[in-house]
Amino acid sequence: MGSSVSRDDFEWTYSEEPHASRRKLILAKYPQMKELFGHDSNMVYKVGFMLTLQLIACYFVQDAPWPVIILLAYCFGGIINHSMMLAIHEISHNLAFGHSRPLHNRILGIVGNVIIAVPMSISFKKYHLEHHKYQGNEEMDMDLPSKMEGVLFHTTFTKCIWLFLQPFFYALRPLFLRPKPATGLEIINTIVQIAFDVSILYFFGGKSLAYLMIGSLLAMGIHPVAGHFISEHYMFKKGYETYSYYGPLNAITFNVGYHNEHHDFPNIPGCRLPKVREIAPEFYNNLPCHTSWSRVLYDFVTDPDIGPYARVKRRSKPIPINPANLDVDGDTKAE
Repeated sequence: MGSSVSRDDFEWTYSEEPHASRRKLILAKYPQMKELFGHDSNMVYKVGFMLTLQLIACYFVQDAPWPVIILLAYCFGGIINHSMMLAIHEISHNLAFGHSRPLHNRILGIVGNVIIAVPMSISFKKYHLEHHKYQGNEEMDMDLPSKMEGVLFHTTFTKCIWLFLQPFFYALRPLFLRPKPATGLEIINTIVQIAFDVSILYFFGGKSLAYLMIGSLLAMGIHPVAGHFISEHYMFKKGYETYSYYGPLNAITFNVGYHNEHHDFPNIPGCRLPKVREIAPEFYNNLPCHTSWSRVLYDFVTDPDIGPYARVKRRSKPIPINPANLDVDGDTKAE
């Protein structure tokens, strides 16, 4: 089974999450940072390009042998699908059309979602903005592993299994720990997804649909691009709860690796996040960071100090509801 992790609980803290305070310090020193706020006007074209690539791939794999389909799903299709998931991450922050056109962002997210083969765009947004606003909160932040995950996956072998199963935990954890009623847009997201899947099945066949589904599943598990799930917030160095990654895979993941920068300034699109570090290097250069997502996955599995428990948690507090912080879908906005 391999060595067991040394932790038997999360890292509990009573301090506030670090991003709001750092954001205030940076803006006070570098007010020009606000010039980076806005949206990525090329997001529509990026989403359209990935959608087109996958439709072309569906045409070519419809008669391919299963080993070829699985290989292509892991090495090509899965990477595109994971990149689309991170485009949806950008869109969830209204970074495609800006905060003044939230419905346009939601529609683009639903359209891009189709190649992932499972509806997730609208549901992801509901929980992800809470991850920003209440980072580490034991009840609100569904990015945190559950107690059960920490208990069950505590050896080298079981942590490897956990990485394979990560897509299921990531998708199902909120439904069990913090279920919310379905919204109208979630229903539309599901209907559009079913219609697309049926169309792929009808025009290209089951292998093409399987190619999309397998790619989404594999690229969220033990896959280099999936390393960001672990690198972002797992505590590789005591006292630090968010980590940036500065490496080449940022080029195909909308710079999600610039994660400290993203949490500090969620209103800045990924294409401009590197400029945050350029403008305010003294705030980021001394923070621990990663340079390889593959190495992150290896360390997660083999390091006895790292596991599902290696996350910073905060006790829950009463959360006031401010109508000004609700968007068109009734979800709280990230500050």
